[in-house]
Amino acid sequence: MNQGVPKVAFITGITGQDGSYLTEILLDKGYEVHGLVRPSSQRRQALNHPLRNGVTLHYGDMTDSGTLLQILSGINVDEVYHMAAQSHVAISFETPLMTCDINALGSLRLLEALRILGLEKKVKFYSAATSELFGDITTELLTEESPFRPVSPYAVSKLFQYGITTNFREAYGFHASNGILFNHESPRRGTTFVTRKITTQVALIAYGLSESFELGNLNATRDWGHAKDYMEGVYMMMQQPEGGDYILATGQASSVRQFVEAAFKVIGTKIEWSGSGVDEIGTEVGTGKVRVRVNPKFYRPVENADLLGCADKAKRVFGWKPKYFLESLVEEMVLSDMELVKNGRIFSSTYLDWLVDESEHSEGSVTTSSAKASECSVAGSENTEETALTELEKTEELADADDKDSTVDAVPISVHELVQEPAQKSVQDANQPAQFSAQDLIQAPTEEAL
Repeated sequence: MNQGVPKVAFITGITGQDGSYLTEILLDKGYEVHGLVRPSSQRRQALNHPLRNGVTLHYGDMTDSGTLLQILSGINVDEVYHMAAQSHVAISFETPLMTCDINALGSLRLLEALRILGLEKKVKFYSAATSELFGDITTELLTEESPFRPVSPYAVSKLFQYGITTNFREAYGFHASNGILFNHESPRRGTTFVTRKITTQVALIAYGLSESFELGNLNATRDWGHAKDYMEGVYMMMQQPEGGDYILATGQASSVRQFVEAAFKVIGTKIEWSGSGVDEIGTEVGTGKVRVRVNPKFYRPVENADLLGCADKAKRVFGWKPKYFLESLVEEMVLSDMELVKNGRIFSSTYLDWLVDESEHSEGSVTTSSAKASECSVAGSENTEETALTELEKTEELADADDKDSTVDAVPISVHELVQEPAQKSVQDANQPAQFSAQDLIQAPTEEAL
């Protein structure tokens, strides 16, 4: 990089959990950041950065090759971070064609656009893979050499993405890397993901606004880390002289039951379990109040094996290691949600349900902001598709979610302007890139997945 000339990064899924943390990291390092967002996305609040540096957002979609070509031909990009996807495992069973079109073919469209523009020797490409690739494999500790056995349309679509990224690296000489990220959470995780569902419900209980909540498989076990840790690893991965495939994980596995216990511990409550299967309940020690129940409607059609990742390769090659583990991660999430409840941003379980439902109805809008959008900014999805509560109720998501929002055409807005972006900014403004600043892009997301 020439001295004084910033590197240029392009991020798909920029308004998702991962995209927002990655944007902060890149801005801190002096990058010029461009991002792909859907015109109807309400998750611009997902970027939060104290600097006023601009983030240029381009309206578009992973299903439209032409717009991807148009955007990439107009920016002198150095690094592409592909985070956009439909990442809900449960929804992938309901909409397998859409999931594969966005995740599998969308990744191919993006790589092909770079190849057609002759950027294969110039651009570094990051592909967000997933621990869901391993599926029901029973190996105790998973490495980059472990076989893939996907058990959902989502995981199958991501297997294609992983394979086509590897193929472009080998066939065309791309500096292309697959990040096999195990579950990573944060206060920016959507409330339709089980981790955020737990922490928001515990926060509501702490303030007396909820009595109990329902979960699916309490025995489901995952390797949970912090999204910010993992995005730092992704950045380090892209600075290597050659592309490669790397697992990012904590190496520590915890069950949903243990996640619940850790969340209640933050508010000084101990949970005692009784019963088994669908009859299992979690009771507050001291008061005898039932706080957690099991509802089989939240079970997955097919459950993964217990997934535990080994990140030794990432540690050896570029020195990455996680800073957060289960208790510190959960504490940060619960305290953040308690602050949201305290400030009236989340005020009942019914409100959380409304947010998810409202995000579905807003999907058809072509405007990017309005009083209504601002009022339900908590409802933005980090996935490519937002789905009504009736869909999400069928199961809860454990997916590690490679962060998701797909969007073409651009508009400059400063990271500070996004929260109060003028109403009536429609898709026809797309020819002017929008400059957003990171503070302009965050409030609490809403989703539910493991």
